Amino acid sequence: MDFPINLFDSIIACCIAAVGATLQGSIGFGLGLIAVPLLVLINPIFIPGPLLLAALSLTLLLSYREHQAIHIKGVKWAIPGRIVGSVIGACLLTAIPRGNLSVMFGIMVLLAVAISIIGVDLPLTSLNLFGAAIFSGFMGTTSAIGGAPMALVYQRQEGPRIRGTLSAIFVFGTIIALISLAFIGHFGLKEIQVALVLLPGTIIGFSLSRWTAQILDRGFIRPAVLAASAVSGIIVIIRSII
Repeated sequence: MDFPINLFDSIIACCIAAVGATLQGSIGFGLGLIAVPLLVLINPIFIPGPLLLAALSLTLLLSYREHQAIHIKGVKWAIPGRIVGSVIGACLLTAIPRGNLSVMFGIMVLLAVAISIIGVDLPLTSLNLFGAAIFSGFMGTTSAIGGAPMALVYQRQEGPRIRGTLSAIFVFGTIIALISLAFIGHFGLKEIQVALVLLPGTIIGFSLSRWTAQILDRGFIRPAVLAASAVSGIIVIIRSII
């Protein structure tokens, strides 16, 4: 079987993965935010399986690095919420065009960012964690960019807690997604081979994020989360319209 990606595209894809992994390693999410729209332009084969496998390696590394700061209560409530949101999103996709759903949720993310900027924040309660996880699972299923809702709930927390908790949640969600893709025949040896192109960039980005995370933890983590969340909402809307 011939390798489906040429050398030039492989190098560009690896660089994109490095940038996305640096962002996610710094604030807890962002690999999909950077990589999804750009990798699709290079070769759609990168999405979703290969990118998900690269993301799994990154979230495992981040979970280990920040394991002492993981918010166990948040993980316990977020995992079932992600499942519920993913199921609802998948069901609605059969009845409502993906673009309409993505635009709606992109706007909702931007509204959440605007509300946060003016000083109104959601308390870190079980109900809010579960609701944000449903939102995250729904958005991830319909747009492949679902990290912002959970990040907005944790925006007032310290950097290690945000990164560690989101990573622990994403590990579970990514494993479920890969199993689902394999079950329907969309994740196999070819996707694993393509994922190997992204892994070096992912590891480089993870390594760089040790330095960038330290910088953001000096009082810049919340603005970074809000900025990345706003960009996430904008990208979701643009992708849906185009």
